[in-house]
Amino acid sequence: MTTIGLSHYLILSAALFAIGLIGLTTRRNIIVLFMCVELMLNSANLTILAYARQFGDSDFHAAALFVMVIAASEAALGLAMVVAMFRYRGTVDSDKLTILKG
Repeated sequence: MTTIGLSHYLILSAALFAIGLIGLTTRRNIIVLFMCVELMLNSANLTILAYARQFGDSDFHAAALFVMVIAASEAALGLAMVVAMFRYRGTVDSDKLTILKG
């Protein structure tokens, strides 16, 4: 039976990060953009926890928890802004939103 090593976790994390990055660059729906950012943050968590498992250091767990807190606050604030923009403009398409242009 083969064991799952650090390289397997890192390859999976890199694939998840790449999927999130591709989605971030190709999609225009703001909700999908937030989901892609969340996917990228979760891939960073996977990398941190893979190193925690490899080296047996519990400090990595605190770093992963910190990233989860940042991701949750980003999601809450971002979705609140999306709801406000949808009520104001009637769309969540990032190309059609010109609210930030001066």
